[in-house]
Amino acid sequence: MAILFGILAIAWPEITVLSLAILFGVYTLLDGITAIVMGLGRGSDRGYLIALGVLGVVAGLISLIWPQITVVVLLLVIAVWAIIAGIAQIAAAVRLRKVIRNEWFLALSGVIALVLGLLLIVQPAEGAIALLIAIATFALVWGITLVVLGFRLRTLNAVPRA
Repeated sequence: MAILFGILAIAWPEITVLSLAILFGVYTLLDGITAIVMGLGRGSDRGYLIALGVLGVVAGLISLIWPQITVVVLLLVIAVWAIIAGIAQIAAAVRLRKVIRNEWFLALSGVIALVLGLLLIVQPAEGAIALLIAIATFALVWGITLVVLGFRLRTLNAVPRA
């Protein structure tokens, strides 16, 4: 599902932010249902999978019922997080400048996060499109990684144990 979500979001760059919320809602809902089904099977992570699945189903339903609110809240949460993280990284770079070398990398990452947060607040539409591309790319890479992991794990079951 992550691969499909990533491909669809990248293939349609003119996609609206509302469509992103709906796509995210469908993806999260299906992912949550999948986790619940997996949690009903055998294994030691059953409780974790069921809890994760329920959370996914709830998040997916909220995104589908109130997509506009989902987009606004998502942008604000990311913006506030980026601003706080940026300030914290800049402060850490200043405090650590006598302890570590090249602390300017930490300060630079803080400035980048701070600028991202401020841009998301000042220009939410452009920020939403940029986030769409970033989230889609992440979903695509994450989905491919999980598929490769699944094939790797599948071969472990095929190997006879001594």
